[in-house]
Amino acid sequence: MLSVLRVHLPSDIPIVGCELTPYVLLRRPDKTVTTDDVPESAPLDGHFLRFKWYRIQSDKKVTVCSVHPSEQATLQCLGCVKAKIPIAKSYHCSPKCFSDAWQHHRVLHDRAASAVNENGNEEEEIFGRFNSTGSGVLNASLTGSASSTSLTNGSTPLYPAAVTQRSGGETWFEVGRSKTYTPTADDIGHVLKFECVVVDAETKLPVGHSSTLLTSRVIPAPSPSPRRLIPVSGADMLGNLHSDGRITSSGNFTVLSYNILSDSYASSELYSYCPSWALSWPYRRQNLLREIVGYRADIVCLQEVQNDHFEEFFAPELDKHGYQALYKRKTNEVYSGNVHTIDGCATFFRRDRFSHVKKYEVEFNKAAQSLTEVAVQTTQKKAALNRLVKDNVALIVVLEAKFSNQGAENPGKRQLLCVANTHVNVPQELKDVKIWQVHTLLKGLEKIAASADIPMLVCGDFNSVPGSAPHSLLAMGKVDPMHTELLVDPLAILRPHSKLTHQLPLVSAYSSFLRGVGLGLEQQRRKMDPATNEPLFTNCTRDFIGTLDYIFYTADSLTLNFGVCLGLDADTCKVLEDGEEAMDRDESDVSNGSDNNSPSSLHSSLKPRLTHTLSQCRRRLRFKTKSFVCCENLGFDLNFRRNLWYLLVLPLLYAE
Repeated sequence: MLSVLRVHLPSDIPIVGCELTPYVLLRRPDKTVTTDDVPESAPLDGHFLRFKWYRIQSDKKVTVCSVHPSEQATLQCLGCVKAKIPIAKSYHCSPKCFSDAWQHHRVLHDRAASAVNENGNEEEEIFGRFNSTGSGVLNASLTGSASSTSLTNGSTPLYPAAVTQRSGGETWFEVGRSKTYTPTADDIGHVLKFECVVVDAETKLPVGHSSTLLTSRVIPAPSPSPRRLIPVSGADMLGNLHSDGRITSSGNFTVLSYNILSDSYASSELYSYCPSWALSWPYRRQNLLREIVGYRADIVCLQEVQNDHFEEFFAPELDKHGYQALYKRKTNEVYSGNVHTIDGCATFFRRDRFSHVKKYEVEFNKAAQSLTEVAVQTTQKKAALNRLVKDNVALIVVLEAKFSNQGAENPGKRQLLCVANTHVNVPQELKDVKIWQVHTLLKGLEKIAASADIPMLVCGDFNSVPGSAPHSLLAMGKVDPMHTELLVDPLAILRPHSKLTHQLPLVSAYSSFLRGVGLGLEQQRRKMDPATNEPLFTNCTRDFIGTLDYIFYTADSLTLNFGVCLGLDADTCKVLEDGEEAMDRDESDVSNGSDNNSPSSLHSSLKPRLTHTLSQCRRRLRFKTKSFVCCENLGFDLNFRRNLWYLLVLPLLYAE
């Protein structure tokens, strides 16, 4: 007979909005073991599985900390109550928690006193469009109808909710009849119970005992801090900047670049400082989607997107929001895992703003093979390929704008834009390989530029710090022949050094904060490195704090008009480098939603999110681009690695 051997959850801490899928191990009548489902529509040997989910509500009132949602709150900020700030943001688990979070928390008070949405929706304007739902406070007097009159979780038909049991000051509400369940705001602070039982297909009666498991209390999905766009120059904009981050002028567009951290890299071994629930893909993917959609960018460049996640999640989900998707999977000459989980680069664009003209796929492995054929001695070819072949790729897309703001001098001329998206994932010791890959990409872009008068954006995670040879090549158009990184060249692929140049007038969008003139820029300069004109960091982990992610644009055809606020200043970075507990703060602690005092947790929250508005000067087009880069260390909502919410993808520099 069919029997249940074991049930368990990958993580026992459920998060609002993140689907729970229990692992159910079964023994078939033939004694074989399986994890396949046995639904009522396809019984096995006259039996099927029945699932139920319950919410256990206590008569006690429960509140959770707004900074560490896995902890129960012990104090409340009365200033938040008076200012009518969402109640969930007023709770803290300890005086130290409140003190550490005060620098960011007081911003909520300031904005509550001054910000007003055009439509009168003050809460969205003040707290941002990424605000998670739920009050954060639970009342035991809630009844089954408090949340809804019917159950909608899972794929089973709707049916009335019911109180199933009350005992010892607890009430159990049935909330789902599917194997999976997605916690709602009404579940915050409550324990969930999963029940699985074998049922006779004829009598519909349970056979044997049910297998159950209890979760920890449901916690709300941490939400990132509100972000604000600031003008980079005093230039008058062609259009209006709205509260949702979009500019209504026909000549503006936004671009987002984000390393979302592939699930195959998000292991507890690599990120031992991050809670397991924050590493789980079901949790991270929902936060990533919510964040990406919330930015409302016209063009989205993502790195470390697994092949299966692109096909099964990102492409269909973003299609619902009006995006067309293009993808380039990494090659698998080095990769030895499942081909479906290999990652790559994905570029999305809004169908109502752009149309697809052409797609170029750059495979650096093929370039390596061509190089070794002509530039490496036969006896060294195998060693050369072993060094050069790293499976990295770049996705180059040519788009045509469906908007135009041209003058009478160029009536009807097509508005084209070339967007390059790449992830230069090369070990730090192979500096020559990294320089070679960046140079190869730039030479390819030069050929495209030579064939058409076209503005360009180069986005991605280059794994290169400011001042490195790859960064110098991108930002300066050349590499100093005396640069120390050029000494690492065992294959002589970088010689002569004079060839390491390009003619594209690329400028780092981040550096515009230092060059620009405008209100708020002085404060942003404290979050920049004056020696390199780049942010202090876009990636923050336990072992590394620095800038690796960039958006470059061609300055002869595009102009940056707006930039997003950066997250941390020099003083805070120094604290992080010293390893102090400041890593557990909200935006400066980008880790919203996890109780982790480890600096590496900041990865998620600290992921930079920059918003830049670019203008095509000659054609009077204004392009707005956002660059949110996600660190590879965790966070995710505390994910571009810790505040991104524990998504492992926290934006390293919050942009607005």
